[in-house]
Amino acid sequence: MANEQPAPSGPDLESGVALADLPEDEPFAGHVKGEPVLLVRRGAEVYAIGAVCTHYGAPLSEGLVVGDTIRCPWHHACFSLRTGEAMAAPALDPVACWSVEIRDGRVRVTDRSTHAPLSSRGRQADGPESVVIVGAGAAGTAAAEMLRREGYAGPITMVDPDANAPYDRPNLSKDYLAGTAPEEWIPLRPTGFHETHGIERIHSGAARLDAAGRTLVLTDGRSIRFGALLLATGAVPVRPGIDGAALPHVHTLRSLDDCRSIIRAAEHARRAVVLGAGFIGMEVAASLRQRGLDVTVVAPETVPFERVLGPDLGAMVRALHEAHGVAFRMGRTAARITADRVELDDGTAVPAELVVIGIGVRPDVTLAEQAGLAVGDGVRVDRYLGTSAPGIYAAGDIANWPGPVGGERIRIEHWAVAQRQGQTAARNILGRAEPFRSVPFFWTQQWGVPIAYVGHAARWTDTRVEGDPAAHDCTVRYLAGDRTLAVATVGRDRVSLEAEAALEAAFAADRAPDPALAAPGGLGGES
Repeated sequence: MANEQPAPSGPDLESGVALADLPEDEPFAGHVKGEPVLLVRRGAEVYAIGAVCTHYGAPLSEGLVVGDTIRCPWHHACFSLRTGEAMAAPALDPVACWSVEIRDGRVRVTDRSTHAPLSSRGRQADGPESVVIVGAGAAGTAAAEMLRREGYAGPITMVDPDANAPYDRPNLSKDYLAGTAPEEWIPLRPTGFHETHGIERIHSGAARLDAAGRTLVLTDGRSIRFGALLLATGAVPVRPGIDGAALPHVHTLRSLDDCRSIIRAAEHARRAVVLGAGFIGMEVAASLRQRGLDVTVVAPETVPFERVLGPDLGAMVRALHEAHGVAFRMGRTAARITADRVELDDGTAVPAELVVIGIGVRPDVTLAEQAGLAVGDGVRVDRYLGTSAPGIYAAGDIANWPGPVGGERIRIEHWAVAQRQGQTAARNILGRAEPFRSVPFFWTQQWGVPIAYVGHAARWTDTRVEGDPAAHDCTVRYLAGDRTLAVATVGRDRVSLEAEAALEAAFAADRAPDPALAAPGGLGGES
């Protein structure tokens, strides 16, 4: 991802700063030779790392120190203070590190060190004779890279029919679709990156999986034997079973090619209808509106995101879109699509030369079912992301895993979750026996207003709103009794990070989140 380097701020750390001026466990921004550098004091030690997140360029000086790591304020990537290594997605690349000298009560930053993105840092890992990954999306790509970072030297093969993969799928419905981000930003890695690191990519579908024989048969007829296999087949968009859903001007959005098709269609359309008021639907609506189209959103809910974010944030999002000219037909569904309109279930019609369907996705479990793996709302995995077949793992949109508290099974369709599962699955392929306990996190941006959400609340009994959603400054907590299941924030990055850390500590201890999380001011004192 291309990022602009921010202007340096704070003191020149090569000249040094007083040790007493560094607060404990709080990032301190400075610079060395014009490059932004972050200092963090932990007890008697002081660490110096790059001050810019390698994902989207967020200022780590606004992040949160948790143990020996720092968390990015925008998308919750995690970096080691000791080594600069990217410990958790969505960042995949490390930040630089500097040596620190403490003398006579002053801290000076001296030598700079860097590491290659897939540096194993001296690690060596025994593992299976080979690893095959089916799917080159978020989970599959993160897994392949983590295998190399952990020191695995055996063959790695990624199988995916999408010749463009891997790329930054979240951006397809945001800046790229809106026309404000160039296509050069979309690939996750430059041409030749995977080949350089010994990761073979095969642009083919997977036709059949022989779990007992450890063989994958491709749609082009080839067979690949594997020592371990990761299923990361993702999800496919749902199309409504109505007349006209397959017409040429009706689109879904999942791949880069899908996005290119919508962009071409938008060049010749004046009016668009978006079916669905979830993340894809609302981001597509904003992007098409920015391209100058008249946009109408049709959805059965009362407000956008109602089932995920609740009525308060849903109303905020609707108001944002309406202020930019997006129209809504809420409480309605499409009954029929024709060449120039969408007919609704109440008998009315909305004119449209372009229709985008964003009513959800379903996990692609075709290969797993054929192989006889346990399925049920995805591929059922254990806490280590292992399937019912030895040596076969699943991660990403298809993984249905025991939740972090109480063992309730969950499946989540979000980018950072998929990447982190891919990373955990890779380590477990190498025998690490690491349970997946990462706190689910997602983000969306609506007309420049970011919404962050940590935790998982499929069902809640109550919500508590602190602040003012209309002012784009609030915290919403989703409760089951006195337990906080999830926290959504608008304009409060620090609160979101603190909520994630609190939930993470609870999950690591296999206990329910602290009821204090639900109290006003329970996170960072904001009210």
